[in-house]
Amino acid sequence: MAAARRHKQALVVAILLLVAAAVDLTVVLLWQPTSRSVLHDVLVVLWPLPALAGFLLGSYELFLHKRLVAEIGRISGPGIVEHLLPSEVLRTFLSSVYGPNTANDDVVAGVLGGDGMRPRGDDLTISTSTTVKLELQGIDTKTYHFMTTQRYQFRNSVPVDRFVIFATSNALLRDTISAACRYPLFESYFIPDSSLFLDSVDDLRHSTQIAIDYIDHEGQRRSAEPSQIPPVEVKFDQWANYLTFFRESTGPMRKLSPLDHMSDLRIFECDLSGIADDHVVRAICGLTVWSRTLQRTNDGFCYWQSPYPSFVDKISFDATGLAVDHSPRHEFRVMPFTFRSATTSAQWLEAGELGDLDVQSWLLPGHGVALLWREAQN
Repeated sequence: MAAARRHKQALVVAILLLVAAAVDLTVVLLWQPTSRSVLHDVLVVLWPLPALAGFLLGSYELFLHKRLVAEIGRISGPGIVEHLLPSEVLRTFLSSVYGPNTANDDVVAGVLGGDGMRPRGDDLTISTSTTVKLELQGIDTKTYHFMTTQRYQFRNSVPVDRFVIFATSNALLRDTISAACRYPLFESYFIPDSSLFLDSVDDLRHSTQIAIDYIDHEGQRRSAEPSQIPPVEVKFDQWANYLTFFRESTGPMRKLSPLDHMSDLRIFECDLSGIADDHVVRAICGLTVWSRTLQRTNDGFCYWQSPYPSFVDKISFDATGLAVDHSPRHEFRVMPFTFRSATTSAQWLEAGELGDLDVQSWLLPGHGVALLWREAQN
């Protein structure tokens, strides 16, 4: 609005200058004094000045201003932005578009996937190539193993040698962990049935395998084969070091006490140097995580959410193993919650009819895909 008002004001000034020049020239041409007149001489000399000024100002506002600003922005914009803090740039931009609001910080955290306190996003965890596989393996008619395979390739190497695992049966914690976690590499698992929580956590702890592409202490890029790292449980009095909502209020949510979540939250930490063939891990370039949790079949759904901003190539599904002896036949439906995806069918399908979901889009924390199932209707 301010720019449009300034543009109109400049055009008005340009028109007034041209009108003044026209009046001046008209007077000069129509007034022919019989003797020399100082005023006439002044008018003869002055009329080109407002004419030139009005012409230049009008031409600039109508034709040159937008092109000049665009060109300056094209030349200098990227160079300037590269040296600014991503969080400050995005926070300022959101305030100018959305208006000042403390909730803008949630958008900043979701888009950046980190604090964004270093130029060029060197402290951000952003995966530019991501694939996910979700697999269901029935145990009996009441329970199944939910197995996930997640592969990430990061835009910048992540300067960390730890991987953190969160497991919870609390929906509030499930929806807040991504924004509250300050560790660059982590994964969060949700167990809807609280009665299965401890058994599912044991299953997760003993099944998780990790493979990494990493930078060693000499700056050499190396790879480590899949390996099961014994996760070390983080004691509840240290939870505040991992999740900010245990040390301060997070948005509208008050500060939480670890004592209130002893039964619905577990945190584990994996030392990635333990699989690096006697090398010291200085930074992670790629990460693959295989995991398994115990779930209730009658929950009727499973899902995956991106823990960091990730460009997802595809998400695969394998539900053929859910059926066990004496279990009813199920049908399935894929429900993405993303910017866009190549979902070809919104119908209920047989397990064998589930295909890969070609996403080819960015997923931010909170985005993902759910797989629903129900007993077959016929």
